[in-house]
Amino acid sequence: MIYLNWLINWLGRKRTIWLLFMTNLLGTIYGYIWYMPQLVETELWFWPFVPDSPTASLFFTITLLSFLVGKKWPLIEAFGAVTLFKYGIWAVVMIVATSFTGGTLHWTSYMLIVSHIGMAVQALFFSRYFRFKLKHLLIVALWTLTNDILDYSLGIFPWLYSGLHPYLTYIYFFTVSLSITSILVFYVLVARITGQHKNDNFV
Repeated sequence: MIYLNWLINWLGRKRTIWLLFMTNLLGTIYGYIWYMPQLVETELWFWPFVPDSPTASLFFTITLLSFLVGKKWPLIEAFGAVTLFKYGIWAVVMIVATSFTGGTLHWTSYMLIVSHIGMAVQALFFSRYFRFKLKHLLIVALWTLTNDILDYSLGIFPWLYSGLHPYLTYIYFFTVSLSITSILVFYVLVARITGQHKNDNFV
């Protein structure tokens, strides 16, 4: 517990936040570049629903920026927390599932596993500093679940290994379940007790 408190306090230091801001910014840029081939083949109207992971890290990057400038943007925080946790886990599960269905994992696959685990962990560790309320979480829930429905009804989900396509129905239910789980996690960690946290200063 002592080490956990030290880590959370270390994350609240401005030097640490600057480091994470730059790391997440670069990861966000890389993510959008990675999605470019799929975006080119997708109608412009649906672009906001395609690059899931980089959009999640973009929201979190903006959240880190808000910490650095001393502002509170609770809706952005809520988007960042829920989607970062959700897609961090989702991507890791899909990559591992690829290996179990005959796909070959390359070094980039392992890099993505590490980076997406980092996404989910960041969302959890920074929950101590988030201040969004239930109303913000409900807006994020509406967006996230709508995104899931569009992904699997219109086929604009992130490109998956072909061996996973026979399991799309299961992947859809897993994705929706993960969305609901992520929303509940941050309701418990943040929205339910917003205003009770004391240590929200960045040094």
